[in-house]
Amino acid sequence: MLEPYGGKSIYPHHGQRVVVGQRRMQPSSDIFLGWITVPLPGQKERHYYARQLHDAKIKPLIETFDAELLAIHGQLCGLTLARAHAKQLDHCSISGYLGTGDHFDEAMAEFAMAYADQVEEDYAALKTAVKKGKVNAFREA
Repeated sequence: MLEPYGGKSIYPHHGQRVVVGQRRMQPSSDIFLGWITVPLPGQKERHYYARQLHDAKIKPLIETFDAELLAIHGQLCGLTLARAHAKQLDHCSISGYLGTGDHFDEAMAEFAMAYADQVEEDYAALKTAVKKGKVNAFREA
């Protein structure tokens, strides 16, 4: 333990301290790291950090899904894949998944337009709320 030399940790659990430290130092963290507390008979409990040996995957029974649930499942799978690639920062992999078609470009343009429309609606609603006295607004000089 380094606490006598460096001061008390901000983390209440020593295993958590180790895991957080590793996650901060590593560009791509080990998702299987965690921490546990083990009660020992006749002794103080001990803090450990642990790593799951294997990824215990469960398989959803997609053959039982209706159309709505299947669509939600597909969206979640896509979001998970996108997040993994965004964290990986491997532009070649991302480019490979996007392909050469215009689908991604069109989806991004559609999202940007919808987002801009929403911002304009929100701003109009804010101006109306200010005029009605529901929201106080002021300008700094």
